Amino acid sequence: MKRALITGITGQDGSYLAELLLSKGYEVHGIIRRASTFNTQRLDHIYVDPHTPNARVFLHYGDLVAAGELSHLIYSVQPDEVYHLGAQSHVMVSFDSPEYTGQTTGLGTTRILDAIRRSGIKAHFYQASSSEMFGAAPPPQNEETRFHPRSPYGAAKVYGYWMAVNYREAYGLYACNGILFNHESPRRGETFVTRKITRAVAHILAGRQERLYLGNLKASRDWGYAPEYVEGMWRILQQDSAEDFVLGTGECHTIEEFAAEAFGYVGLDWQDFAETDQRYIRPAEVDILTADASKARTKLGWETKIKFRELVRIMVDADMESVGLKPTGEGFRILEEQFGTWHRWSNSVSANLQAEAGSAIR
Repeated sequence: MKRALITGITGQDGSYLAELLLSKGYEVHGIIRRASTFNTQRLDHIYVDPHTPNARVFLHYGDLVAAGELSHLIYSVQPDEVYHLGAQSHVMVSFDSPEYTGQTTGLGTTRILDAIRRSGIKAHFYQASSSEMFGAAPPPQNEETRFHPRSPYGAAKVYGYWMAVNYREAYGLYACNGILFNHESPRRGETFVTRKITRAVAHILAGRQERLYLGNLKASRDWGYAPEYVEGMWRILQQDSAEDFVLGTGECHTIEEFAAEAFGYVGLDWQDFAETDQRYIRPAEVDILTADASKARTKLGWETKIKFRELVRIMVDADMESVGLKPTGEGFRILEEQFGTWHRWSNSVSANLQAEAGSAIR
């Protein structure tokens, strides 16, 4: 049984990755921050009594700013694979908290890499790099595109990227970068613009909200479906040698288009409900991000099934269901067609796992 360690396991990507690895027979360990309240909602569906025999999910307290804790965990867990997804990952917040973003998003990567090196464990390491590293670089962007970050978050990710490359070249660590373009899902945090929009659609229909306030409507992004991207992460670490890969759909759409698609799906005009608020305009903007993922298609056999229109419908359906409304249904139908029994991905996986997998905080 392979053993994986995931930082950021309570996030969107971490929860989907945990499910995927469990379905492949892994023992999964995740790092969570110690706090007065739990933030494990995205993992609740795979949680069972910790006394259940053959438990395969374990949560450990740790923090990306505490090198000693990370070293102890890595040495204790002895993982075969380390997926480093944890970070302060909100771009706008990084302008407000640039030092903290650097400490967690940038230096956090170095702390984990050095802990692996010092432990002597031959683990495969995955660094969650970001398309925000490209910033002002002209599209389409691929593995050879020069970085030009336009935010403290993007700059911190560039630092983490080069540290992974450095540890690979200097110490022979199996360290890979997955440069992922925007990937969304119903588990995306509510302050991220895609989920902010789809959640607003549902809340407006339910009479819980009247207006939607957005920032730069002309920013264009390459949006995909998060569960497909964690499959790409896994494939990156299964290669014979460590390499870096760009993952994305190759399609580009503006925030205005996303809003129009989401509201139009339920028969509403987004312009009747949305307006621009200057507080959401970034000090420096990234205009266009579009992936050239040809290397991933060729070497990993990875490409996306869910495109922009389908993604929006999946997210709107899920948010409508969450407020007690009957979903339009096309989004969920698309999932059934593309993934068969993996309808809504997590629910079918968790149903199969709950009989055999348990969780424990050590």
